[in-house]
Amino acid sequence: MSDGGKVDDAKLWNLWFTRREFFTLSAWGCFFAFLAGSAASLLRFFIPNVTYEPSATFKIGTPEDFTPGEVSEKFKRSHRIWVVRDLPSDGGGLYVIWSRCTHLGCTPNWMPVENKFKCPCHGSGFRRTGRNFEGPAPRPLERLKVALAEDGQIVVDMNTHFKHPHEWKTSEAYLTV
Repeated sequence: MSDGGKVDDAKLWNLWFTRREFFTLSAWGCFFAFLAGSAASLLRFFIPNVTYEPSATFKIGTPEDFTPGEVSEKFKRSHRIWVVRDLPSDGGGLYVIWSRCTHLGCTPNWMPVENKFKCPCHGSGFRRTGRNFEGPAPRPLERLKVALAEDGQIVVDMNTHFKHPHEWKTSEAYLTV
């Protein structure tokens, strides 16, 4: 060390690795990084894609929360349903209609003055009961299963649909209150 105790950087580098060893280790590092990425991709393939949706069964309140003779749009945005309560002269019961047009799936609007549901997409019209009477809709609006829970609240089950009027007379499609 004739330069006053200083070591040249190239000589110091060579104390740790030679150039050949450095490139060999770098190549192996890249290879193992590729293997780790491939293994992570393979493991991700086996994890299912799951969409978390709200429960298909939910409570909407007590029968007293719904005015006889009116269509409630309270749950139209959150659950895409209407709650219809009949007048006492019509039985006073309650049923739930899925607000999805049977033509192409648009969301109809409740027109209280005309006492009908009207689809804004293609003009299908449905009576208060859900029966289709105008436009291209091939069948009535669907009703959903409705029941009364032990705590007195109305439970709607969106897994069970009643598509035809002859099914609407069942106790699951119409809640007598």
